Amino acid sequence: MSVLVFKDPTPSETNPPPSITTSTAIIHSIYDPSSIPPKPSEGNWTRFVCISDTHQHVFPVPDGDVLLHSGDLTGTGTLRGFKITMDWLYGLTHPLKIIIAGNHDLTLHEPWYETSFYRWHQSKENTTAIRDLVSGEAARRAGVVYLEGETYDFQTHDDGRIWTVYGSPWSPDFFNWAFNYDRGQDADELVAKFPKTDILLTHGPPHEILDKVSDGLSVGCESLRARLPELRPRLHVFGHIHEDHGVQVGEWASASDLESSTSGQTTDLDGGTERTVFVNAANWPAGRRIQTGERIPFAGRGFQPVIVDLRDDP
Repeated sequence: MSVLVFKDPTPSETNPPPSITTSTAIIHSIYDPSSIPPKPSEGNWTRFVCISDTHQHVFPVPDGDVLLHSGDLTGTGTLRGFKITMDWLYGLTHPLKIIIAGNHDLTLHEPWYETSFYRWHQSKENTTAIRDLVSGEAARRAGVVYLEGETYDFQTHDDGRIWTVYGSPWSPDFFNWAFNYDRGQDADELVAKFPKTDILLTHGPPHEILDKVSDGLSVGCESLRARLPELRPRLHVFGHIHEDHGVQVGEWASASDLESSTSGQTTDLDGGTERTVFVNAANWPAGRRIQTGERIPFAGRGFQPVIVDLRDDP
């Protein structure tokens, strides 16, 4: 069984690292929007731009090969909210835009919405029109791919690898919002269906990975965290917990590696090591980082779209 190891300490909420570099990934979480860091020029790389929890706000997004949106596209899933968000996404330059829903996108969880709409809306929203906005002809023409418990394969370079991504809108129960599941057995059964892919897109975080709320409590999914050693994606993007926007890179080590390390023997966890880049891409400013007296705009410093360049070898 592989074990997830974070070699560096968890970044502080007030001073996250601006960039992280490994042999197969370069991540930029804080940068000058007027001077975006360039993609590596040597070798094949794919640039992923990660956003989440935009709640029908619109803002500039760095160019890239693939846009990844981890849900909460809207405030409460209204047709008006989806029109605002999807018009914005249609107009972005990324050739491919992969999106999922979140707990705020009420109308996309249609069976649940049929019996719960009255808690938020005076009358039912047009779910057919909303579904068309995220996965209809206009979305396809704009390069939008909406995933709801589905896998998608794509290639960004003719001589590059074929990437696989799985997207799930579900997150642990939060006052019975959309796409909620109970912790424990329900969670275990849900995440057991997740296939192994290069990229994992979920709305909520795994337990104890960029999942702390303002009081420091970790609220991520324990079942998802327990499933990660089998999935080991190269990139796992999520949101939901606005306060813990940021990046961590975990290395997958065997139990024998850890035993050698703790016994004093030298273990090389760099060469040939599998890594997962974890990104909490929430763009809504929240938590201790906004308690500085300085106004942080939506998707401003500390909550910017996260740029992830991954080596694109077949």
